[in-house]
Amino acid sequence: MNRQSSTNGTKPVSRHPATATGGSTADLLPVTGSSNNDLAGLFECPVCFDYALPPIMQCQSGHIVCSSCRPKLSCCPTCRGPLGNIRNLAMEKVAMTVMFPCKYMSNGCAVNLLHTEKTEHEETCEFRPYCCPCPGASCKWQGSLDQVMPHLMQHHKSITTLQGEDIVFLATDINLPGAVDWVMMQSCFGYNFMLVLEKQEKMDGHQQFYAIVQLIGTRKQAESFIYKLELNGHRRRLTWEATPRSIHDGVQSAISSSDCLVFDTNIARLFAEGGNLGINVTISMC
Repeated sequence: MNRQSSTNGTKPVSRHPATATGGSTADLLPVTGSSNNDLAGLFECPVCFDYALPPIMQCQSGHIVCSSCRPKLSCCPTCRGPLGNIRNLAMEKVAMTVMFPCKYMSNGCAVNLLHTEKTEHEETCEFRPYCCPCPGASCKWQGSLDQVMPHLMQHHKSITTLQGEDIVFLATDINLPGAVDWVMMQSCFGYNFMLVLEKQEKMDGHQQFYAIVQLIGTRKQAESFIYKLELNGHRRRLTWEATPRSIHDGVQSAISSSDCLVFDTNIARLFAEGGNLGINVTISMC
């Protein structure tokens, strides 16, 4: 199939923030169990209900709010007093000892982390909701892994699925102007793979093609496979071999770094016939 891509006031404050330390404090030891849960609850932001992590700002009455919500507020959401520019260093010190649950705990993640590790973990957490793997920005769907294929079958019915380890991915009308995506599904070894060919129009006017395979599965599952893309014709061959991307990661970072099969319009014409380009796709297990 082919489709067009959707797109390719406040009072003056002192220079140095004031601090609320609550006097001298002794070194704090890590806490666990119910005590940890009780402490973690003290860091709940009253606006988004996520955790307010260092740097922790407070109003003049001591109410805290997270750093994400703070720029959007003109007054304290708890007492409606001025927010000021006060850091709560005592709470920040306590935060160093608290193990915070992953934000995807309700999805099944049981990991607890120090606040310094929390953001990095959540960016790659396997329980993070999956986005629709179709290229382009038109579909905003998110859900669990086992909901991805039902979503594709119900809302992206035009995508063709081929069975087998070796198939030919036929991209038609590759000479269409502008940015275009071609998508096909391949089913083998009990898994579903999405094949994506993306054509981008560069600033200097030339066009670039990017071909890549992603697994409808986790990163760990993707590591069990190798895919090979091959262009054949006119006594020429162009091959790319790599581990498929998990749809949790998507394909855009790979395309941006050219970690996929990349070729320009001149190369495409060498292998195309009648404006159509066939790409041999082979999936194998490691």
